[in-house]
Amino acid sequence: MSSVAATCNIIVITDPTGEDPNGAAAGSMSFAENMFQSTFLMSKNNNFAVLSGGTGTSDTRLDSIVQAVAYLENNASAASVASIASQYKGARLVVGGPYIGAAIGGSFNAYVITVDDVSNEIKVTPYTSGVATLQPGQKGAIIHLRNTQGNPMYGTADSVRKETAMNIGKMIRDGYPATTILSEAMGEVARDSGEKYGGGGVNLISGVSTGDMFTPRDMNTTGSPMDEEYSKTCDDCGWALGFPSAEAYDRCPVCGGTLRTVYAYEALGNALTVSPNAVSVSVYGSDKPGLAATTKEIVEASVAKYGYDASAIAGSINRGINNGLLMGVDHVEPKDINVKQGSKAVGVYYNALPGDRSSPSWDLPIDGNILNVLGSIQTVVGIILILLVVFRSRLLKSFQER
Repeated sequence: MSSVAATCNIIVITDPTGEDPNGAAAGSMSFAENMFQSTFLMSKNNNFAVLSGGTGTSDTRLDSIVQAVAYLENNASAASVASIASQYKGARLVVGGPYIGAAIGGSFNAYVITVDDVSNEIKVTPYTSGVATLQPGQKGAIIHLRNTQGNPMYGTADSVRKETAMNIGKMIRDGYPATTILSEAMGEVARDSGEKYGGGGVNLISGVSTGDMFTPRDMNTTGSPMDEEYSKTCDDCGWALGFPSAEAYDRCPVCGGTLRTVYAYEALGNALTVSPNAVSVSVYGSDKPGLAATTKEIVEASVAKYGYDASAIAGSINRGINNGLLMGVDHVEPKDINVKQGSKAVGVYYNALPGDRSSPSWDLPIDGNILNVLGSIQTVVGIILILLVVFRSRLLKSFQER
């Protein structure tokens, strides 16, 4: 596996109080391969993110990340944690959260953006060394951007970094939530600098992540281009389908409505932006197509009706399995449901069914092995009957001769 470093790191804080569920967000991209989620770690419990990168080796970055997380979990300041990167050759760390501000340290080319609450004055300040800090309680952002060798748009990073920083400041001033600002900034960077492969992003207040929406499916490949088409959706009934399958549809197959094309950076913003009543649902144990989306719908409906009750959620999921809405996974128990009501998050842990089985075994009054034996006997009898039909004339002649 070839090593990779995120060349674009962005952290935006529009609500340092943490009251806005979309008031702090962070994300990473690169032109390089292997942009997996290890480049944007998030703590749901402590509301911080660690974005890594730099010119050092993958081992160097990993060591710096581990130390950074340990410091943050012990309530260290963002600036002191970012300074850890200077201890590791070529490493870069961007750290922050709604309550601790943000900082960048190590090997970087960045802008710190601040917006004054009273005057709405925007300041965009360049930094290339030491530690650059967005102070706690301050609305603002940090954007780092470099070009990757081999990127056909190499040499654009300096101008795009500055222009995007200014646009981030304007959006903060105009009252956009951090999740929307992050998605728009990532779209701009992708289009104008070519550093466009996810990666992904995190919502630091609501604890929502894009997970593997945009990361590569296989090692040594690129993730989703953030400036290209990602899906088509129907605003009338909610039907949606991702590319490339979406190319076959011009109208909604459910209601006949007009389909709207959603670009990857827009999908990122949609995934991270939540309403006060939204539920963050994470699915583990199986990557069956459609499983995560259907589970999310079932969990949201269960929470709306019964609240954050693990038993009720498990019951709703199992009814979905029995009804054929969910396929390829076994029934779940309350212990398989991880509920965090405070952060409005639910984790569902499935056990994938073996082989090609699509649904769990029936709960029958007799052992299922007995049915397997009976099935085998029936199959043998069937084969004998077929032989008798096919070879009846030969058998009759043989019997007459004897």
